[in-house]
Parts: sequence; structure tokens; C-alpha cells
Amino acid sequence: MSVSGKAFDFQLLKRVLKAVRPQRRLLLAAVSITVFLAFLSPVRPLLVQYTIDTYVLGQRTGNLAVYAIIMISVLLVEAIGQFSSGYVSNLLGQSVIRDLRTKVYNHVLSLNVKYFDRNPIGMLITRVVSDIETIASVFTEGIVIVFGDLLQLSVVLFVMFYTDWQLSLICISTIPLLLIATNIFKNGIKSAFQDVRNQVARLNTFVQEHISGMSVIQVFSREEEELKKFKAINREHAAAHIRSVWHYSIFLPVVEILSAVSLGLLIWLGADGVMDGRFTVGNLIAFTMYVNMLFRPIRTLADRFNTLQMGMVSSERVFKLLDETDALEPESGKIIPENLNGDIEFRKIWMAYKDDDWVLRDLSFSVKRGTTVAIVGATGSGKTTIINLVNRFYEYQKGEILLDGLPLYDYDISFLRSEIAVVLQDVFLFSDSIANNISLNNPEITQQMIEQAAHEVGADEFIRKLPGGYAFNVMERGSMLSAGQRQLIAFIRAYLYNPAILVLDEATSSVDAETEDLIRIATEKLTRNRTSIIIAHRLATVQKADQIIVMDKGQVLESGNHQELLAKNGKYRKLYELQFAAEV
Repeated sequence: MSVSGKAFDFQLLKRVLKAVRPQRRLLLAAVSITVFLAFLSPVRPLLVQYTIDTYVLGQRTGNLAVYAIIMISVLLVEAIGQFSSGYVSNLLGQSVIRDLRTKVYNHVLSLNVKYFDRNPIGMLITRVVSDIETIASVFTEGIVIVFGDLLQLSVVLFVMFYTDWQLSLICISTIPLLLIATNIFKNGIKSAFQDVRNQVARLNTFVQEHISGMSVIQVFSREEEELKKFKAINREHAAAHIRSVWHYSIFLPVVEILSAVSLGLLIWLGADGVMDGRFTVGNLIAFTMYVNMLFRPIRTLADRFNTLQMGMVSSERVFKLLDETDALEPESGKIIPENLNGDIEFRKIWMAYKDDDWVLRDLSFSVKRGTTVAIVGATGSGKTTIINLVNRFYEYQKGEILLDGLPLYDYDISFLRSEIAVVLQDVFLFSDSIANNISLNNPEITQQMIEQAAHEVGADEFIRKLPGGYAFNVMERGSMLSAGQRQLIAFIRAYLYNPAILVLDEATSSVDAETEDLIRIATEKLTRNRTSIIIAHRLATVQKADQIIVMDKGQVLESGNHQELLAKNGKYRKLYELQFAAEV
């Protein structure tokens, strides 16, 4: 779906309006108020015309006060109507984007991990936050207001021609020129606003990535170079805004000039008409008010079109994200067994992240229920890919993975992931309390359950020493804790959720000796009577495994227990001797 090359895309607008359906009562209220104000707008000039011709020039004072009160009342009603219109339109806009943002975020949650590999986080933040916020303006300052302005123009023109067609023709004599200017303006502003939104996404992406990687920038003293990059992006962002302002800055003076020309022609020709009796003074004064009513909406239409166009550009980007289907979670079965044993079997699996660049090649192995399998090998041998396939973060191209004898794809994907706990080397913690990071805000998990799990894992002591204990805020990504402490939090979480399958990915590769001892104790507790897959570089952590699989370039080189592999005098023995010699 693209609107490139079009000044306005009505198919896109139609899709935006579909988002209003749940809020159609608010839309109806906003439209009703707008229609009322449009029909009320010519009442004041008509009252002024009648009052001047009948009472002022006629030198009658009988009901003059009554008409003055009526005009004041009309002004008050208009003021109340404008307040109501603004309030209801904003309420409509915020209600729509609240629902739309929820829908978009829910869609983002359903996307596969590979989608996030290809798309910058900053870009997604722009879509979910600022782009959707811009869509609100389509309703608060766009569609309803534009409809009201166009309706007011129609009503005012009808009243003008009904009152005096000659003065009406004088007033609208410059309208054709104005229409030409408006057409030029709207074509130019489209591409300008697309550029603005692209530069906003680019700026957000740069800032998000570089703030997240600030430690790397400072360690390598790259502050000056990164500042130069930021300045370049910031200049392009400012230039994009200036280009949009340039179009707008030209259009407004053109409208003002044409408005002044219409008013000058009206006074010049209208004054002659008053002199020779063709027009009344009341006519002339009323039509000067009509000129303002004609050109004021046209002047603001520039603003409205500006806002509406920006909202439509943002809408296109948001809907493009909602239309993303290639990266959606794959179709899964509906099987949700009462109990999962945990028997896993890989049968001739071939897997590539891109084209035919195979990461796993004809891989076959099995993990029996309640046993622990360790997978070792050099970086890039495919160890982590195995985890991604078991969790269905990625899909394999050939072969079959069985779980309890059934194809992995036959299981409900939410159930599947709830039965697999993964403890990664780089544990991600949210900026929240330790308790909430353990429970993931699951209301069914009590504080007592959290503390009991921490005690079983052996982490209760270090948690209670922290300020606030379990209420201690670990800050973004758990920056207030050490790598080992974050690992222990992840172990508690896994223990608490009691999964059928446990996966430990390099869980002790970056911790101190004391924490490693705690993690080994926790590992023994977690792996007991549970199907476990341990991935590690350090062979000391996997010697007690029931089976050890040695991988290289996506294939199984050797398999067996620790003693069997040592006896084979193969790759495992070489790795073991290298690590043992290094530790000695």
C-alpha cells in the first residue's frame, strides 16, 4: 500500500475512518456540532444587515436593544459550540489512537524475532508513539474541521447569492486564483511531509541505538565522531521541516493578498452601488463579514491540509506495519496436553537464516525425558540456533522436530513457550522491582511464592541485602545488578514457572567464581527430573550431563557422556585439554 505520487489517497483515508467505528457516537456528536455551527455562521451578518438597514438608517430605536441581545446570544452560542466542537474532536482523536496504539502494540507482540532482526527498534518506537500521535490530528484538526469549513463555505455562499448575486460575484472573483494556488500547495506539501516523517524515524533510531550503546562509545572514545553523525542527521531533520514550512509560508500570504483584493473590490464597487441605490449600507457591511467568512476557512484550510497530510503520511506508515504478515508468528496447531513429558527429537534438520546459507545441516539428535543434554562447540557452530528452533523463534526449512512424538508445529505456540524456560547469557531485566522481574507481573504468583523460589535457588540472601530487598528497582536492563546477579534472577524466574523443558545458554560464561558456585547449585535444582539442554563453552559446567553433543558447522561431530567422549580422543578431548591447560 503506497500513496507515493498522490497528493491525497482516499483509500487510505477510508481505512483511517474504519478505525473510528468503535467511537462512532463521538464522531456523530462532533459532526452534529460542526453542522450546527456551519448553519449558524451566516446568522450574525444577516442580523447586522437587517439592524443597520431597518433601525440605524431608518432611525428607529424600538426593538434595537432586542436585536443587540439576539446578536450577543448568537455569539455566546457560537462560542459554546466551538468549545464543544474542539473538546469532542480531541476526545474522539485520543480515543481512536488509544485503540489503534493498543492494536499496533498487540501486533508488534505477535511478530517473529526475525522481524526485529531486520528493523531498528527506534523505527518501531516512532510507529507506536509519534506516528500514532500524529494520526490523532486527523480527527482533532483534520477531517471534522475540514468538513465543517467546507460546509460553512457552502452555507455562506448560498446565503450570499440569495441576498445579492452581484455582490457575491465580486466577493468570489479571486477564488479561481486561490484554487490554483491551493492545488500547487497540496502537491508540494505531500512529499515534504513524507520526508519529515522519514527523518523523524531516522533520528529516533540513531538516538535509541547510541544511547543503548553509550558504554561502547565512551570506552573507545568515539564521542566526537558520533556527535558529527548526529549533527548530520539532525541537520537533515531540520531541513525536512524547513521544506514543509517553505510551502506553507508561500501559501498563507497568497491567501491574504487574494482576500484583501476581494475586500477592496467589494468596497470599491459596492460603494458605487450604495451611491446609486443598487445596494444598501447593510448589504455592504454584511458582505464584508461574508468575505472574512469565506477566506478565513480557506486560510485555515492550509493549516488543516497541513495537519491532515501529516496524519495521512503517518497513517500510511502505521498501516504498513499492521500489514506486515511475512514476519508474523507462523500458524501453529491447537494441541495443549495436560502434561508435557519433554522428549525432544531433531530429525535431519536443515536451517538457514538467509537463503541457502545453512546454519544447521542434516542435524539429528534426541533428548529423553528428564535427562540433561549439553551442547558444546565453537562460536557459529549452531548451538544457539537450536534454542531458537525449539522455541519457534525461527523456522527450519527441512526435516522435523518432534516433541513427545508429535511434530512441534502441532502444539499451540503459547502453550509451547510457556513450557520452555530459557536462561540466556545476557539476561534482560525490565526497569522494575526484583519481584516483578521474577513474576513478570503475573497476578497468580504471590510474594510468598517468589521468596520461596529465591530461597530454593539460593538467591534469597543476596536479594535481601539490597536496599528494599525484593522491591529493589534494577533499572533499565538490570544495570543495578551484576551479570551473575541477573543470571540468578533468571534462574528464580525459571524455577518459579516450573517448565517441562529448561534451556541454559552460556549461563555461567561471564560470572565470578562465587556466583558460579551458586549458579551450579541452582542448575542442579532446576535440571533435576526435567528435560534440560545446556549450551556452554566451559566444559566444567557440563561434565555431569547425561549426554554431551559436540557440534561444528551445524553438524554433530561426537556425542556421549563426559567419560565416553574423553575415551574417543576426538574433538571433545582436545577442547577439554585446552581449557584444562588454560585454567591450570
